[in-house]
Amino acid sequence: MLLHGLAATASLNWFSSFPALARNYHVVALDHRGHGRGIRDGRAFTLEDAADDVVALADALGIERFIPVGYSMGGPIAQLIWRRHPERVSGLVLCATAHTFRARPHEHLMFASLPALELGTRVVPDLVSARILSVIAARFLSTCKHADWAQAELRLRDHHAVLQAAAALGAYSARAWIDTVDVPTAVVVHARDQLVAPARQLALSSRIRGATTHVIEADHFAPVRKPAEFSNALAVAVANVVRRQSAGFLELAS
Repeated sequence: MLLHGLAATASLNWFSSFPALARNYHVVALDHRGHGRGIRDGRAFTLEDAADDVVALADALGIERFIPVGYSMGGPIAQLIWRRHPERVSGLVLCATAHTFRARPHEHLMFASLPALELGTRVVPDLVSARILSVIAARFLSTCKHADWAQAELRLRDHHAVLQAAAALGAYSARAWIDTVDVPTAVVVHARDQLVAPARQLALSSRIRGATTHVIEADHFAPVRKPAEFSNALAVAVANVVRRQSAGFLELAS
């Protein structure tokens, strides 16, 4: 079950990975609420709701157990699926993500400003605020050969929900329980990540008993900028989790 990152869509985040994963697994990818073609129900975005949405989708599709594969914001959503619905999770794959996003002074300042920014966009015409976010996105996607399509995917989001999601990430912390994760886990670390510090990604891996670490020389936008490298690393990480789950994770980790 593929869970995309902040402001992205399932197609944008995972397009390069679908072929490699579909050769061996049943793959489901969804747009989170307020993102892409995801749910619009008028409620403020929460990571908990996003996690419950994934389980509701699994129920609708008749899927009993699955491996949440979370990228960036999808990482906390995957962690919360395990936390809230442990009986549904057979393993975790966490990419370019962390178990907390708000530790350093400048991060506290940035995330603290987001509620005011979200409120401000409500009095700015939608076309203006959407254009501002598009310009910011273009900065990171300008060197990508899929830039036009990528920006079209980004424009599908509800920018209010995206800012609410960013604020939710700032408030998120799994410090109190992340070391109780008891399913096979793989962490894909992006060594040149400019949004989620690589040290924080490594810290996530170190906190989960038995987690394997898979490092790629790429930045936060690897699925678009380095699709082959990312999809190869992801396939290895997923295969590792599946193998350990099949062999009996607790026996291997003991």
